[in-house]
Amino acid sequence: MPTLPLFRDDFYLSTAEANVTAVHEDGSIELDQTCFYATSGGQPGDTGFLERADGSRIQLGVTVHGADKSIILHKPLDGAPLPEVGEALVLHIDWPRRYKLMRMHTACHLLSVVCPYPITGAAVGEDESRVDFDMSETIDRATVSEDMMRLVDENHPVFLNWITDDELRANPNIVKSKNVRPPLGLGRVSLVCIGENSTVDSQPCGGTHVSETQEVGAIHIAKIEKKGKENRRFRLRFGTLDALA
Repeated sequence: MPTLPLFRDDFYLSTAEANVTAVHEDGSIELDQTCFYATSGGQPGDTGFLERADGSRIQLGVTVHGADKSIILHKPLDGAPLPEVGEALVLHIDWPRRYKLMRMHTACHLLSVVCPYPITGAAVGEDESRVDFDMSETIDRATVSEDMMRLVDENHPVFLNWITDDELRANPNIVKSKNVRPPLGLGRVSLVCIGENSTVDSQPCGGTHVSETQEVGAIHIAKIEKKGKENRRFRLRFGTLDALA
C-alpha cells in the first residue's frame, strides 16, 4: 500500500499516529502514513522510534523508499522488536537531528542563489553539507559566506508551491541540478520558494526545510575544493568564519 507522506505538507510534524500495513523479512516496517522523511535527493532519512501501546519502543536506524517513491520503509535497529500488521503506533522523529537537516537543506538552497551555477551533486548532513557546481571560476569563500548570511539575516519566508508532474516535464529548466531530478510519479511536485512571491528563489525539491531563512542560523563555507576542470565542491558548516578563525 502507498504510504501517506505527512511530512510533505508539514515539515514541523515531529510525531504522528499510524497503523502497520506490512512487516518485511528484513524487518522493514510499512505504515499507512508517516512523518518520517525517507532518504532522497541528498537528504538522509529520519531516525527516531515507534511507540507501542504498552509504552515500549522500536528504535529506527533509517527511513528509505521501497520499490518506488510511494512506499516508505522504516528500518529498525538490529535486535529491535517488530510490530504486528494492523498494530497502532505513535511515531516519534529524532527532532533535533531533523531540524539540523532542515536548516542545512535550506542553507544549500541559499548557496545556490549566491552561486547561480548548475548543480552537479549535493549531500545534506547534520554538521556539514556539500554542494558541487559546474563552474571553473575562482570565488572567495568569505564573500560567499557573507552573501549567504545576508539572506539569512533578511529573514525571508520559506514556503511551498505545488505544480503537477506534467508542469515540471513541460518546464525542465526550472531544475538547477544537472544530475538529480525531483521525484515524479506522485502527481505533484513541491517548489521550495524563498522570499515574498518567490523573489529570492524557487526550486523543485522534495526535502524538508525551515519556514524562514533566519532559522538557518550562522552558516559559512568551510572549504571550496576543485574536483575537476569545471567542478567546484562547496562545504557548508554551521557557525561563523570569525568565530572559527
